[in-house]
Amino acid sequence: MQKKNKHFFLNGKKYYTNKNKNLKDIINYFNYNSSLLIIEHNYIIRNKKDWSKIIIKNNDKIEIITIVGGG
Repeated sequence: MQKKNKHFFLNGKKYYTNKNKNLKDIINYFNYNSSLLIIEHNYIIRNKKDWSKIIIKNNDKIEIITIVGGG
């Protein structure tokens, strides 16, 4: 049986996967620095401790906000 591709949106761009991925997998795959991020998943800000528990489903919307310091 062939696995069905599912798609998700990351910062407005559509991506496909046929594997079970969680938010932490997505951060690692796209090489984000996890210490400087806020993640909005389906319009809810997600706690960092829950990133590995949240499995990406078809049509999920993920926004990654990078914190930038300055002065």
